[in-house]
Parts: sequence; structure tokens; C-alpha cells
Amino acid sequence: MEKYYVVKYSGPFGFIKPWTAVRDSETFSQQFLTPSIVEGIEKKIFPELLNEVGIKKILRHRLSYTQVSQQQEVIQTRGWNSTRRGKELLFERPTAVLVRGILLEPVLCLAFGKREDADAAFKQHVCLCRNEDVLMPEEILEIDKVEFEEGELFNGYELIFERTENSFHVGYNRVTKEPMFGWLYTVGNPVKMA
Repeated sequence: MEKYYVVKYSGPFGFIKPWTAVRDSETFSQQFLTPSIVEGIEKKIFPELLNEVGIKKILRHRLSYTQVSQQQEVIQTRGWNSTRRGKELLFERPTAVLVRGILLEPVLCLAFGKREDADAAFKQHVCLCRNEDVLMPEEILEIDKVEFEEGELFNGYELIFERTENSFHVGYNRVTKEPMFGWLYTVGNPVKMA
């Protein structure tokens, strides 16, 4: 039977910006990881893969959380406005308030095919997307593939990276510029009881 070595990560909060959101006044966190996000996490854990394209070591993943909390964030515009006050030229960057729907207490499980890959991953933190969304490793579980597919320990959302009649567009790969597609695989209740 095929084995997975699953590293479980957790943290206080996380935000995955949907690719369709630019500076929307209200944005809810995406509830799944895209292929480029998983590839980015893998390259953070295994820097020796930086020159390779594609996901090589992370076989599967699963993401769950306790709830979505709306939080306000002050942002500045990209450009500067200039005004003249007498002889003085003043520059300012206007601010705005955005509402972000943040995942609270996210749990990310990464499945590897080799124990040494899981051991390397267990020695490092990961981020969902933003640098402040730090998830720390909790444990390594050795399980069979079926248990990961259906087990209650691994309730959550997983985007299956393939194009089928059930797939939807999830963005563009930053490296290859190609569109990314997948379909959402849900196990149990991805929203954990607090």
C-alpha cells in the first residue's frame, strides 16, 4: 500500500488573495491553494528546486480553518499625488480602508512520498501567501494513501491540479504565464469546530 508522510502545519491566521481581486474594498480569503502557491511553498522548503518548473515533492495537500474573520486594513495607493502650496511642492499617498476575510487558525497538511522530504519540511515554517501568515510544523504522520483521501484527520479543501469538465480557472502561473485550472476536492467539514 502506498504511504504518505504528512507534515501538519498550523498558525493563527492566513489570507490567500484570489487572483480576480485587485484592490477590492472587500475580499474574502480563497479557501484553497493554487498550483503556483504549492510550488512556491515547495521551493521555500527545498531551495535546490528553484531552477526547476513544476511541483516535484509535495504529492497532496489539504487546508482547513475555524472561521473567516473580517478585518480592516489600511492601504496606500501605488502612485503619489502632488500639490503646490505656494512655492512648496507636496507629495502624498492617499489611504483607503479595505476589508479582508481572513482564515482563522488555518491548518495545512502537506503529503510527501519520502520520509526524508517530510523531515526536511518539518524543520521549516511555511507561509500561505503573505510573509506574515506563518504556519509552524506540528507533527509528521505516516499514513496510507486511502487514509489521507478519506480520513477525518485530514478534513479540508484541496484543489486537484488537473483540467476536467469539473475544473475552473484559478489564475495564471507567475513563471510560465499559463492559465491554471483545478477542481475542488472536499473531505469532511473543512471548517473546524472551535
